[in-house]
Amino acid sequence: TGMSCRNVLLTGCSSGIGLALAVRLAKDELKRFRVIATMRNLDKREALEKQAGPALDKTLEIRQMDVTSEESIRRCVEGIPQRRVDVLVNNAGLGMIGPVESQSVAAMKGLFDTNFFGLVRLVREIFPDMKRRRRGHIVVMSSVLGLQGLIFNDIYSASKFAVEGFCESLALQALNISLIEPGPVVTEFERKLYEEAACMDLSAVDQETLDIFQGFYMAYSKEVFTVLGQSPDEVHTAKVIMAEKPPFRYQTNSLYTPMTTLKHADPTGNLPLNTFHQMIFQHDRLFKASLSLLKICWCLRPPPPLLGKLVGPS
Repeated sequence: TGMSCRNVLLTGCSSGIGLALAVRLAKDELKRFRVIATMRNLDKREALEKQAGPALDKTLEIRQMDVTSEESIRRCVEGIPQRRVDVLVNNAGLGMIGPVESQSVAAMKGLFDTNFFGLVRLVREIFPDMKRRRRGHIVVMSSVLGLQGLIFNDIYSASKFAVEGFCESLALQALNISLIEPGPVVTEFERKLYEEAACMDLSAVDQETLDIFQGFYMAYSKEVFTVLGQSPDEVHTAKVIMAEKPPFRYQTNSLYTPMTTLKHADPTGNLPLNTFHQMIFQHDRLFKASLSLLKICWCLRPPPPLLGKLVGPS
């Protein structure tokens, strides 16, 4: 297979974006990739096996890896011939929504252990080899919430801000890093999040916050998903991996660009805060109108720009 076939180590492949990407790369017509698809719990491998079909055990192999364990990461990497990881895709992640008073610090630490320290552990294990070989691409699943905070996503957003800061610092010395920044993606990840939110202990939360969370946030975030949600395939991580000059940041959903741009437009930070505040608290109708407008834009939208030519068929 030689160097033309790149080893791609992928985390969080039991469902959603990780599963879709593993299958997409394994079925690449030019056979440019050998995919090592990992998941914490191998009992959840069935969906991936089914979708991989004939690629299974040829261009795709499934291995166990828990990003919260250095030993688990090392065992997995040692099992790869010459430990050669050409592309690392850090996709494993946890979500958390709800008022900050309703979440335990232990749960917050658990989220950071996966979302942030999981990435750090992988980089510590794989980056030295990439530096030595002077080749390699690190692709990190971030989020628009790594650029912009969102009500009731305080801890999740904080973990993605940490990821962004880590990668931005690392990119100054790294060979090649890409942050993928999707908005809402309709997957098992989101469904699970809403199920958990429905049976949360909210006894420590004041009434006003409760009304905003249950009466506004939960209802409208479902609407946002319906209007703006992408499918895992629409996130186009494969295009970033195949690009000749991959971008450092890639926002997969062009409808979010105006919102994240507000932040750069006003150094005091008040403009995006006031805009969101008005949308949420003052204008129920404005929020619905904004969604309707976005719905129209969504139908007319051009695909988000990708820097650099794509190599081979996209």
